[in-house]
Amino acid sequence: MPAPRGSLTADAPLARLTWFKTGGPAELLFEPEDTADLCAFLAALPPQVPVMGLGLGSNMIVRDGGVPGVVVRLGKAFAGAEDAGENTLRFGGGTSGILASSTARDRGIAGMEFLKSIPGTVGGFVRMNGGAYGREVKDILTSAEVVLRDGTPATLSLADMGYTYRHSDLPDGAIVVAATMRGEPGDPAAIQAEMDRISEAREASQPLRTKTGGSTFKNPPGTSAWKLVDEAGCRGLAIGDAQVSEKHTNFLINRGEATSADIEALGEEVRRRVHAHSGVTLEWEIRRVGRFGANDVVPAPMGTST
Repeated sequence: MPAPRGSLTADAPLARLTWFKTGGPAELLFEPEDTADLCAFLAALPPQVPVMGLGLGSNMIVRDGGVPGVVVRLGKAFAGAEDAGENTLRFGGGTSGILASSTARDRGIAGMEFLKSIPGTVGGFVRMNGGAYGREVKDILTSAEVVLRDGTPATLSLADMGYTYRHSDLPDGAIVVAATMRGEPGDPAAIQAEMDRISEAREASQPLRTKTGGSTFKNPPGTSAWKLVDEAGCRGLAIGDAQVSEKHTNFLINRGEATSADIEALGEEVRRRVHAHSGVTLEWEIRRVGRFGANDVVPAPMGTST
């Protein structure tokens, strides 16, 4: 392995870095010192070694056998914001949604309030076109700065991202190190009121104080995933210590001792029951990464079309 200036840890536990608090280790966990360090490391890394980015670990199941190759986690050097023009901010890829939205509020920039409700970092929700409460990243993104798997830095326009619902065309191994986003003029007090409304709505409807991963399935056209899950009788359904939340049925929770295999198997069982009841095949929104554990009972996946 190339010797970086940042932190490189072998067999690094990932469970503590995910919202579900489950899963195996990363073969290597790399926390670069800066973008140049990331570029140099990836350029020297043998091309057959897989690379995956990790933000706050909210929208992810790390399987019990761990993640092969290199997991890249952007630290404090990538968390921050700076002015980038009228009603425009440039965020580091490690910036949380809370920090991004509050910085926009302080600058009197409206339209970014929804970022507060996305439990992740800019790098993660730029990759997946994260969204909530009627807005998506594609509505505010102007460009994204990425480091490709071979270490090449690139700046991508909104059109280059190929955004659709909870999807981008970013290639595997590409790491988002910064993103520029544009809003519109707004009154900080009104922006804060909208952020408060969003926070209250999330608190009232979502199991935020549990070990969870956020929204589990994408909303099919014309309906909501939670409604289909509820109508299929899955509210409270459990496998081991993994359970469908009784507060919001598009959330899976770890009641304490669940494994990643339990959580994924529960998700697949929910998909089977929803398909049997409504004919709709739910698509996973949560990423499932890594290898199954040696003793895991591997869930049989369904198709991904709706």
